[in-house]
Amino acid sequence: MALIIGIDPGSRLTGYGIIEHEGSKLRFVDAGTIRTETTEMPERLKRIFAGIDRIVKFHGPTEAAVEQVFMAQNPDSALKLGQARGAAIAALTNLDLNVAEYTARQIKQSVVGYGAADKEQVQMMVMKLLNLTVKPQQDAADALAAAICHAHASGSMSKLAVLNALGVGMARGRSRGTSRRR
Repeated sequence: MALIIGIDPGSRLTGYGIIEHEGSKLRFVDAGTIRTETTEMPERLKRIFAGIDRIVKFHGPTEAAVEQVFMAQNPDSALKLGQARGAAIAALTNLDLNVAEYTARQIKQSVVGYGAADKEQVQMMVMKLLNLTVKPQQDAADALAAAICHAHASGSMSKLAVLNALGVGMARGRSRGTSRRR
């Protein structure tokens, strides 16, 4: 069983979501946002770091997933987002968690099946996949989606490792050892 924390970094609101992953089952544990509520960037980064530190120490996740920075049209916004992301990653690695990083497109593809899905679609699929009755706030839903993406990715990697250990590999879309009819 893995306990996965997903992070959707933001300089004003940083979303977090924690799920339990066992086999093909996903279970909701917790989700919310860290609100920085200040205009000073150093103080925002401190609050992001402290908030993630507190959440990780309370829940004890074993794995972490963080959304990568999307290069927006506004360089100042991208810089602030990158700093918030750095504070989140620093908090996670400070607590000895390995951090997997996924693009927004990868996360949406994994959760919704469409890499250009909108936030509403992500929220609805997160609710469905985790059997939630209440719609999570958008930043929390995005963080849960990052955790779900990581669960799917790590599950695929585990299956590949087992297949490789068994000597079963893939070549040109077919399992080795299968014959082609001519």
